[in-house]
Amino acid sequence: MPSQHLPDLENWKSELQHCVAEPKKYADKLKQFKSTLQQAFENGEDIQTLVSLNTTAMDLLLQQIWQQFDLSDQPVTMLAVGGYGRGELHPHSDIDLLILLAEPPSSLLEEILSSFLTFLWDIGLDIGHSVRTLDECTEEAANDLTVITNLMESRWLAGEKPIFHQLEAAISADKIWPSDEFYNAKLEEQRKRRQRFGETAYRLEPNLKESPGGLRDLHMIGWVTRRHFNFDKLSELLDLNFLTENECKTLEASRNFLWRVRFGLHLLTGRKEDRLLFDFQHDLARLLGYDQPHRNDAIEAFMQDYYRSVMRLERLQEMLLQFFDEAILHPDETLEILRLNNRFHVRQGYLEATNKNVFSKTPYALLELFLLLQQNPDIKGVRAATIRLIRDHIHLINDNFRKQLTNRSLFMEILRQPHGITHEFRRMNIYGVLGAYLPAFDAIVGRMQFDLFHIYTVDEHILMVLRNVRRLSVPEYSDELPECSRLFYELPKPELLYLAALFHDIAKGRKGDHSKLGVIDARIFCRDHGLSDYDTNLVAWLVEQHLIMSVTAQRKDISDPDIIQAFAELVGSTTRLKYLYLLTVSDIRGTNPELWNNWKSSLLSSLYHRTYNWLTKDQTAIEAHHKWLRDIQQEARNLIAQTGISKSETEDIWKDLHDEYFRRFSPDEISWHTQIIQRVKKEPDEVIFLRPESLKGATEILIYAPVHPKFFYLATHGLEQLGLNILDARIYTTRSSMAIDSFLVLENDGEACTEEFRLNEIAERLTDLIHNPESELTPPEYKLSRQHRSFETPTKIKFEKNEDKRLTELTIKATDRRGLLADIARALYQTGSRIKMAKISTVGEEAYDVLHITSSAHEPLDTKEEKALKEMLLGML
Repeated sequence: MPSQHLPDLENWKSELQHCVAEPKKYADKLKQFKSTLQQAFENGEDIQTLVSLNTTAMDLLLQQIWQQFDLSDQPVTMLAVGGYGRGELHPHSDIDLLILLAEPPSSLLEEILSSFLTFLWDIGLDIGHSVRTLDECTEEAANDLTVITNLMESRWLAGEKPIFHQLEAAISADKIWPSDEFYNAKLEEQRKRRQRFGETAYRLEPNLKESPGGLRDLHMIGWVTRRHFNFDKLSELLDLNFLTENECKTLEASRNFLWRVRFGLHLLTGRKEDRLLFDFQHDLARLLGYDQPHRNDAIEAFMQDYYRSVMRLERLQEMLLQFFDEAILHPDETLEILRLNNRFHVRQGYLEATNKNVFSKTPYALLELFLLLQQNPDIKGVRAATIRLIRDHIHLINDNFRKQLTNRSLFMEILRQPHGITHEFRRMNIYGVLGAYLPAFDAIVGRMQFDLFHIYTVDEHILMVLRNVRRLSVPEYSDELPECSRLFYELPKPELLYLAALFHDIAKGRKGDHSKLGVIDARIFCRDHGLSDYDTNLVAWLVEQHLIMSVTAQRKDISDPDIIQAFAELVGSTTRLKYLYLLTVSDIRGTNPELWNNWKSSLLSSLYHRTYNWLTKDQTAIEAHHKWLRDIQQEARNLIAQTGISKSETEDIWKDLHDEYFRRFSPDEISWHTQIIQRVKKEPDEVIFLRPESLKGATEILIYAPVHPKFFYLATHGLEQLGLNILDARIYTTRSSMAIDSFLVLENDGEACTEEFRLNEIAERLTDLIHNPESELTPPEYKLSRQHRSFETPTKIKFEKNEDKRLTELTIKATDRRGLLADIARALYQTGSRIKMAKISTVGEEAYDVLHITSSAHEPLDTKEEKALKEMLLGML
């Protein structure tokens, strides 16, 4: 790029000399400089040059002002520390300064330094500073890891250099923080940081500095290198064979990419900002030159480059830390070697290739290594030199390699091991072996999905699902999902479930239905790896249908025997059902840990059991429907009998209920409702009833009162005001026109309402609304959250008549927000529509609500009624 785009430092220095004692002039010059710097960035200037220029320009500015305050004759020196000391100054980085004194300052020096720092703030610099004596610095550094790290990176700017040299000597590794102690402390600090920011680098709003694979990981390498070897540059590690030239270039490329992103982020936000929030990702992608025509495509391309960059950095950091471990912690230890075979041995607890030609002579060892790690769980990891050999020979995993029976057998053997599948598949991904062996997997490495539903990249999500499936086989975790853990041991071939997990999302990002495209990849893999037609068809079916159980449970009325029959006919066998159930649970839990709750667990479990019962009964559909109804009623009777209500009292209450009621509620709910109706005979004023935590894992709210068409609107309005999430609503009217309106709700944190004061608050608010149905409700205004504002979900409304059940199924897809269901309820009420059932589901930023409604005449909506309701809904949503 032509040099005229860059700020001229000689001119900058000259111009500063004309700004003496005038803060405004300095501020104006600073503003001009940053504008020129931004222009250079937008013109594509080299990022190393820009960061260096920004750092040097700040040095010159501070040195000029230092001279202006006549501090040259004072026993004090000014040092750049932290990122500024490293020379990594981005547009809005903190300017960290240490004012270092040989001895406690005189009152005159204190006054001068105070004026100096005030002047820096006056010209608009974001200064982070400390004023300390040499003894104070040394004492604090000896006791604080952060302080010693900052001081190690200190750089002289102005003042008495001998004081700086005294500090360097005082904090050297032979005086405080020996390199082994420093290294161990930094490892622990990194462990805690990764725990704080998420063990994976691939959460969808990563922190450029602190997330795994971010700039802090690079700094970690630099800190340890400086402390132990006294090197200032990573390139100096080449002489020790800790880095090869290509590895050094890879580290620099990753650093430069992250620098460019951070530099752009600072310019875009106008502040110090290290979080790649959804709010910024699109504009930042454009600023960095991603010019794909569709908004989301540009974001996903940019973020995939980011994730791949941090993965490369993670891989290299792991290797370097292993080298450091060997050099710093175990330099003189006698090396214990345990031979495993001709290709590998264990040295000091780490797996190592016996010689540098192992992979070139026996390429299958690139897979065998992971099998050995599974079979020898005491091995701590892989030695750094072997990690490098893997990297250097990854190209050997080509089409010819993938066709060889030995390699295919090894891959399946890894998948069939009783231990270590999750760990070794993660390791295979980190080393690049998994993507090399499965090119379709390589295509989704680092690929994000721009939504709030998936918090991991596709590759990380797949490995999380695999981990969840494997966890079902571990006795220590059987308490998490007891039913699923039990069913896991009934699977004839668990490896088929692992394969379904591996392939279920492998076609994400391609044009077309990823479920159907993934089937093609799965079939090819199964055929090539010797699976039978039966096993191949099962894996392919699981991949194609991996979403159907979740959709059915969360969006359809699974109390309806017709729904269960249709789902059972699709599944076809109890074996398929077990595999699908376990895959579905593992998939949801691997998408976003916060999405899983007792409510979802209850829904899926109910669907599993009802479908299993259907599949194991030898009867016609009509017979099954009648038996379903009889079984529900009998189970409810058994529960009611334990409450003291007589059989005759139960039958008297049930005379008021249609068969439809018994199809729509569970035996446990029917028993509870029956008790309430019996109670209301004695306490007729009570209309709101709550169960803190029902068998479905949510708080159940029941309205039992003379029917009013406004009840659904009143209830949703009140519950929304109380900050509750409505999961399910079933509206039923008895023969005598009493409303049995049931709502399942959770708090915003996904938990049921259990505190007594909270339950009382809910009951009081709803009671007031139900007793005063004609009162005017003022719809509250809700603002979209920061994250939701970054997404565009066009509202879609669909009507589907069901003449058999005399209702219309209304499906609404819209941007999720507080108050959404209350607005829908208001539209239904104002157009005279009646609701019978509502299934509420949220997928990230999208709300997907399915409602069964009728006209005021209890018939499906006609065309005119549909149009009126749609217009009102679009106006509200």
